[in-house]
Amino acid sequence: MQKLMGRMRAAMEKYNMVEDGDKIAVGVSGGKDSAALLTALAEMRKFYPEKYEIKAITLDMGFGGRPGDFSPIEKLCGELGVEYAIKRTELASIIFNDRKEENPCSLCSKMRRGILHDAAKELGCNKLALGHHMDDAAETFMMNLLCGGNIACFRPVTYMSRKDIYVIRPMVLARESVVSAAVKHRGLPVIKSGCPVDKTGERQKMKDLLYELEKDYAPLREKIIGAMQRKEIDNW
Repeated sequence: MQKLMGRMRAAMEKYNMVEDGDKIAVGVSGGKDSAALLTALAEMRKFYPEKYEIKAITLDMGFGGRPGDFSPIEKLCGELGVEYAIKRTELASIIFNDRKEENPCSLCSKMRRGILHDAAKELGCNKLALGHHMDDAAETFMMNLLCGGNIACFRPVTYMSRKDIYVIRPMVLARESVVSAAVKHRGLPVIKSGCPVDKTGERQKMKDLLYELEKDYAPLREKIIGAMQRKEIDNW
């Protein structure tokens, strides 16, 4: 966890993610990345120069037509001293049953982000922290390049003017392996995703492609991030 917090602090300071008095909503899906983000941000409150508050939000997709069980996350939040809110939705039914989306990930992502932004504002937060790490950024860059012909990626910090909220990604300078090690070391709860297309689609293809390329061109993910920083692509 110490190594993860070190990489997070480097990103938070480099991109000025956190300011004194911030109220930060942490999106907690139940996966390992968001569990690590929540725990690290909670512990960093003790020593980070800028003082901030955090609250945790879980967006329940309603897979299987029933509420999800997020009691392990609720218990973790209690141990960390973090206020926790669950936003129940019927997104799974809308996307898979009503609209029968052939490529559901893009629509799902947009709808989830909109609901999370609203939920964060309802809790009085001015920032929303998401658990994207360096591997996610490299995969997104490759997806935009190979699938869309664009040189682009999500930003470490994004201001959403329509909702008047900042989206921050404190783990963007941490490799997924560092995140996984922190989760394993601390024994953090991980809830298996109920999504029927989990670990499929273009993102998984990019993950597999980068894995193969790194056998000959390591450390490829770091090289991609370094290139984006040197060329200042999307405020990197």
